[in-house]
Amino acid sequence: MIGFIIGIGLALRALLGGLPAAEPFPGPGGGIQPPSLARESPADLLDLSDEELFKRVESDPASLGSLSIGQPGGAIVVNPIPLPSDRRWEIAPQAQTWATSETIEAIAAVVGKVHEIYSGTQPIFIGDISDLDGGRLKRHISHQGGRDVDFGFYYKAGQGAWYRPGTAATLDLPRNWVLLRAIVTQTDVETVFLDVRIQRLLYGYALSLGEDKAWLDRVFQFSRGYAKAIVCHAVNHRTHYHVRFFNPVAQELGRRVYPMLVQLKRIQPPVYSVPHKVREGETLGHLARRYGTSVRAIQQYNGLASTQIRAGRTYRIPLKGVAAPPLKPLILPARQLPPTTPEALSAAAWPTPRSMYGDKVLELARISVIVGTAFRRV
Repeated sequence: MIGFIIGIGLALRALLGGLPAAEPFPGPGGGIQPPSLARESPADLLDLSDEELFKRVESDPASLGSLSIGQPGGAIVVNPIPLPSDRRWEIAPQAQTWATSETIEAIAAVVGKVHEIYSGTQPIFIGDISDLDGGRLKRHISHQGGRDVDFGFYYKAGQGAWYRPGTAATLDLPRNWVLLRAIVTQTDVETVFLDVRIQRLLYGYALSLGEDKAWLDRVFQFSRGYAKAIVCHAVNHRTHYHVRFFNPVAQELGRRVYPMLVQLKRIQPPVYSVPHKVREGETLGHLARRYGTSVRAIQQYNGLASTQIRAGRTYRIPLKGVAAPPLKPLILPARQLPPTTPEALSAAAWPTPRSMYGDKVLELARISVIVGTAFRRV
């Protein structure tokens, strides 16, 4: 084990192109915190003891910044920030765009990279992120903790709109590839859900540009079936990217202060859910009795218009008021960084294994960052 605490880890990431080293957390609604807290960095917050965190929760929960608590299918967000207006993006109609500060930083970084390389880029649509306090959105099972973002596509001039299926004839592949490359290399991304037809277009374009094939085969799951690939197929994702970001600070602080927030009645426990694969002969009534919930609750959570369910299909069963499952400290994987940058993209600065991790590239490539404890070799 390498005994660097997370504060050193985040400082290293900041110096090498990742998280800001000393950026004040915006408060609810986007306002900057008082001067007394302005110099606090994410590492400072993670270094607080449980006693100090309890005092913060009791007297000034907003001073902790954004918190993402729970799993994507059952989560809440505390102290969220609305996605601000920006010339580089347009918020989709009726979209819920409350997010953690880390997620908003990630959005700005990846969209900004497209504008850095291609002048005259039109705004991209941003769809749902999360509701004001997280929890279930009718249109999604995830999008609950301020970490899931729906990005539209970049289209060729005059051929784009929100939620329009992408094709080889309509997609602006150069801009879309820069966006996806930035998501993979410049953020701590957990996964990208994208229809395999769009993946193939981007993969082919990246190869033609001179990207490293072995690296692409680890980014796109369809090409070689790599289990830990970032970009995975999902149905109904031919119209947008669904990107789920890791939030090292928001998730780790959320994990630690969740019981304090509940104890002090600052939040209501989120509605968690469990998956259930329906067997032949089972009904919603059977499921409601088994899990101690109601037929109506299961219908609402799964967006069911009737009580009909199908054998072999998996449904999510909401468990209202159940305490959050115990979560271990977040394991933040090392980023999937390409060994080289194509000449066409070299005018902009891109992180590389050497710039991110120094000279011991091969050694550090086997290390994952464990937020809240220390670095461990894997």
